[in-house]
Amino acid sequence: MTGSAEREDQALESLASLLSAAVADAIQAARGFAAGVYLRSGTPGLLRLAVLAGLPGQLFRPWWRMHVDRPFPVADAYRLGVEVLLADPAETMRRYPQLAAGLPFQFGSLYVPVVGASAPFGVLTVLRPPASDATEVLPDRDRMTAVAEELGAALAALDKDGTGVLWDGEPMCMLPPANGPSSRRVGGFTWDPADGTVIADDALWALLGTSREGFAGTPEALAYAVAHDDPRLLLAALRETAAGRPPPHPLPVRTADGRLRLLELWTSGAAPIPPYRVSGVVVDPGPGPAADEAADLLPEGVFALDRLGLITYVNPPAAELLGRPRTELLGRPLWEAVPWMDRPTYEDHLRGALMSQDPVQCQVRRPRGDGSEVPLGRRGGTWLTLSLYPGPAILTCKIVPMGRVADTTEAAPFDARMTEAGQTDVDDPETGVPTTAPLYRPIVLAIALTEAMTARQVSEVVMRELLPAFGGRRLAIYLLQDRRLYLAWETGFPHGFLAPFDGVGLDAKLPGVEALTTGRPLFFESMQQLAAAYPGIPLDANEGSRAFLPLIASGRPVGSCILGFDRPHTFSTEERTVLTALAGLIAQALERARRYDNEAALARGLQEALLPHRLSAHPLIKTAGRYLPGTLGMDVGGDWYDVVEAGDGLALVIGDVQGHGVQAAATMGQLRSAVRAFALGDRSPDEVMSGTNRLLIDLDPGQFASCCYVRVDPVTGVTRAARAGHPQPLLRHPDGRTEVLDLPGGVVLGVDPEARYPVTNLLLEPDAVLALYTDGLVERPGTDFDEGVETVRATLARAGTPHGRPGGPSLSRAADLLTAEARQATERPDDIALLLTTRRSPGETGL
Repeated sequence: MTGSAEREDQALESLASLLSAAVADAIQAARGFAAGVYLRSGTPGLLRLAVLAGLPGQLFRPWWRMHVDRPFPVADAYRLGVEVLLADPAETMRRYPQLAAGLPFQFGSLYVPVVGASAPFGVLTVLRPPASDATEVLPDRDRMTAVAEELGAALAALDKDGTGVLWDGEPMCMLPPANGPSSRRVGGFTWDPADGTVIADDALWALLGTSREGFAGTPEALAYAVAHDDPRLLLAALRETAAGRPPPHPLPVRTADGRLRLLELWTSGAAPIPPYRVSGVVVDPGPGPAADEAADLLPEGVFALDRLGLITYVNPPAAELLGRPRTELLGRPLWEAVPWMDRPTYEDHLRGALMSQDPVQCQVRRPRGDGSEVPLGRRGGTWLTLSLYPGPAILTCKIVPMGRVADTTEAAPFDARMTEAGQTDVDDPETGVPTTAPLYRPIVLAIALTEAMTARQVSEVVMRELLPAFGGRRLAIYLLQDRRLYLAWETGFPHGFLAPFDGVGLDAKLPGVEALTTGRPLFFESMQQLAAAYPGIPLDANEGSRAFLPLIASGRPVGSCILGFDRPHTFSTEERTVLTALAGLIAQALERARRYDNEAALARGLQEALLPHRLSAHPLIKTAGRYLPGTLGMDVGGDWYDVVEAGDGLALVIGDVQGHGVQAAATMGQLRSAVRAFALGDRSPDEVMSGTNRLLIDLDPGQFASCCYVRVDPVTGVTRAARAGHPQPLLRHPDGRTEVLDLPGGVVLGVDPEARYPVTNLLLEPDAVLALYTDGLVERPGTDFDEGVETVRATLARAGTPHGRPGGPSLSRAADLLTAEARQATERPDDIALLLTTRRSPGETGL
């Protein structure tokens, strides 16, 4: 077992080394500031982020996992095997609104599939500054494609050697490569555990203030020289790296001169098994001693983060405002060193600064002086203004008490602009708790929209999520049909105000029409602006502002959305970007709802045509059937029942095709026809099941079905039954005793062409009731399946003997009683089919 674990470690080390090198090459090839590589995982259909360079992994946790069927560029590149180039935010919003809603920042991106000899391994992606013209990015894309091809060949070689190219862990995070000779690199070394020697370059000796001759050449001596404050931690990291487990982040160390440095460790050489040769480089993360000394004298708080979010510098005022000593801040990730900064609101601003070239300013709240959290429903803490200034290698941050921002030309006051829209971290008037983040809400909306199935549900989600997020009070959604816009949803407008605009044509001079026909959103910061742009247009209020958003999905016009605010409102660049992206999300959801409605109508019509309108009858046999569609999802499924003449008897059939929708209904129709054909030929129950099973496999619809087939001799009551993965029937005896039958059965239809279906002989006595049903009748959320069966059994026992005489309970009444709870339920997760059968004695009919 130990040898196997070592081989797995070696394979992971080789894979990590390949990926890290490829990501660094991709950044340089595409002139990016960050890059990553997604690999397939042990979970089918799921990609995982394996390496991330240039961005903190903690801030991008929502994008660590990616399903291949999601509407994201990584998924498309992998699934379709195509390169995806998004030159700027506008292109991202147009093609991938969900990505733009989650990361509405100024950046461009490239996605290239990583393919071996035949199968795809993953996707290489680079984030870069936006380009005004996509043709500017084409040379970068070509160079990046070459990197991806080289990586694919290397991964194919690993795969051929038996090393599984899969990634199931968290991503490795690394600093991006320096552009050209880096002044930040201050020294390097190698350590070969095989002979115990440490070789350092001259720059490192100069840094350490010693000489090659005065160095003992051991890892212990190196650890003490490089990490003077705590050599034990560095020594442990050296040994872990030699074992094939290098640290995922640079290590903060403090040299003898008191300066903070970062130490990057990796394995090198070609050793087949551990211990590996270790390489290291010492990096100066700060701007330099002179700059540090100057910044220490500033009255304002200043600190710096590297591209992984580690605090590389902090001056005394900043340490005081952050509430921690400098020694506890330096070399640690911001959200770990300052726990109260670990909030979605602040993470959004940090993401924006790291992914764009524009400064960002926001307000943050530090807890009370004792460091305790503010209790729910109470106010407390100190408000601070945080300004973020992005650079190629570091993020410079200024933090001051709120209200002391003297330079009005610096970072754009993002939260100040958004306060009116309810987007800043202001306290809720009832609870005193900060409201949700400005850019976190679009992610919530995107998730909520994926669950909306109808146009009404989409509108309800928009009203619930979008209006509160932006402080709006009025919403109207128009849908396009036959070149006219029809009102589908409204809230907040005066009663009847929008009625005259219902059904307007695309030639009308109205802002909602113009937004749709031009594809450009229109923003009016006051009602006076709206009236000036469209003279004579009726206004629903004298004060306020309006946004008219085009709803366009995949280049097809869907409709228009109107957002109304009660007061004049300044739409910031960030707001316009987010609202435009969200309009794309809403349009996609509405288009999906339209397709859903069309398919549901088709499925309902198909199912109504396929279900039996009349059941075969016999003087001695009475039957009653019920079908209830589900109320969730497509509403229609593949449940069916039937009664068919079979020789001189009757065949009772019930089945359940997996899934819902048109495909399930169509498969149900095919199976029902097949069973009827076999039954009319008077085949035995096992032959009916086997023949239907082979037919379903030959049809290959990608679905399977359960079924129960029962042939009854009306005169003698002799019954023969076969079952294919279907719930066990119930039998109510004439004396009222009701039991769950135990019929042996085979696997569901459509799985195994050689499956066998044993036949069980029963006796259906006069006045006994046989109940066949699908699982929708007995399955309830949070309830065990057997409990549901027992409930139905007890209900059937109370139904009485359905002999059909005057005053006696009928079989139809029993069927209604068994389905009463399901009919009254507001939600039915699955459809339900029920078939009841009873037999009368020949003497009662004179036969």
